[in-house]
Amino acid sequence: MDAVSHDDFLAMGREVLSRQPFSVLMGAQLNALEPGRCELQLTVAEHLKQQNGFLHGGVVSYLADNALTYAGGTALSVPVVTSEYKINYVRPAVGDRLVARARAEYVGKSQAVCRCEVYAVTIHGEKLCAMAQGTIVPLPEAAKPDTP
Repeated sequence: MDAVSHDDFLAMGREVLSRQPFSVLMGAQLNALEPGRCELQLTVAEHLKQQNGFLHGGVVSYLADNALTYAGGTALSVPVVTSEYKINYVRPAVGDRLVARARAEYVGKSQAVCRCEVYAVTIHGEKLCAMAQGTIVPLPEAAKPDTP
């Protein structure tokens, strides 16, 4: 079996993201993808903020969860879902963009344990705003869509 090129691998990841209606709604973009690693971002928009002017925690959480799943899925090389994850918000997400960088820390036959850092980005640099850890597992057979 031939290895998939870096560009083709990233293109496949972007195609998967384009089939996620919620990710499209959020405006998420896949910046980087390789086995066990992912960088996902979104542009900060007014409709994603909460009443104090920073990004809603659900937006930060969404980005971490999806990045964790990409990292775990590419490490396991099968369709996956998040089994569980935890997030710590360390500062308000204030900036122009939000960037999540995730990596698989442990990969076994039945799960990948992944970590993610989420950064708020401005012209002055990046500030860590959240850290997450999650367990990514293969999609159960019963949940897989029918394929022709």
